Amino acid sequence: MMMKNRIKIVALLTGKGNSTLLNKNILPVLGKPLISYPALAAKKSKYISSFYVSSDSNKILNIVTKFGYKKILRPKYLATPNSKHADAIKHALKVIERGDKLKPDILVVLLANSAAIKAEWIDICIKEILENKFISAVVPVYLNLDRHPFRAKRINDKGFLESFFDFRGKEISTNRQELEASYFLCHNFYVLNVKKSIYSKNGQQPWVFMGNNVKPFIVDECCDIHREEDITKTEEWLKKNLRT
Repeated sequence: MMMKNRIKIVALLTGKGNSTLLNKNILPVLGKPLISYPALAAKKSKYISSFYVSSDSNKILNIVTKFGYKKILRPKYLATPNSKHADAIKHALKVIERGDKLKPDILVVLLANSAAIKAEWIDICIKEILENKFISAVVPVYLNLDRHPFRAKRINDKGFLESFFDFRGKEISTNRQELEASYFLCHNFYVLNVKKSIYSKNGQQPWVFMGNNVKPFIVDECCDIHREEDITKTEEWLKKNLRT
C-alpha cells in the first residue's frame, strides 16, 4: 500500500481560452465563473497539497490564481482545437518538476468546463489509488444505455447507415434494458497514478494517458459545458447537488 504521507498529490486544472463557445470556461454559472467550481472543489480535498492551473488564457489564469493555484502558461501549440489533452498534461508536469522540483505521484486533473464535481468524489478516487498501487487511474463514469455503443451507426461510402460493429451471427436486442451496462466518462476530473498512467504506451484508447488499469467511480449523472444550453443543465445539477 502507498501511504498518504509518503506521496505527493497535486491538482492540475486545465482549460483553454480557445473554444467553440466563446469564453465558456469563465462564463457565469449561478453568478460564479464556471472554472471556479472545479478549482474550489479540489481546494477542499483532504489529500491534495499543491495546486496548478494550465491555460493559454490570461483570463483563466488570473481567475484561478485567486484560489491559490500556481500559473502554468500553456504554449499556443498546445491550445489549438486539435491539441491533445495528454500533451498539455505532460507539459505541465515538466514545468512543475523544473520550477518547483516536484514530481507528483498522484495527479488530479480537473477539467475547466465542468462544475459537476464534489470534493468528496475527488477524495474517494484518490483513496482508491492510495489503497491499491496497481490502479493506473480512477475516473467518474455514468450509466447510459440510450447511447449504448451497440446502437451507434456510421455512414458508409454509399451513403447508407451501418453498424460500427460486426454483428454477423449475433442477435442484438433493440431493448436497451437487455444490453450489457454501458458507461461513459464524465470528463469532470481524472485521478492519475502518474507512474502507471501519463506515459503509458498501452493504455486504453482513446485516453491512453490513463493507463490500462482504470477503475470507475460511478455517479448518477454528469454534465459539462460545450453549448449554451449546457449552462442551464449545469445550474440545475448544482442546485440539486451542491450548496452554492
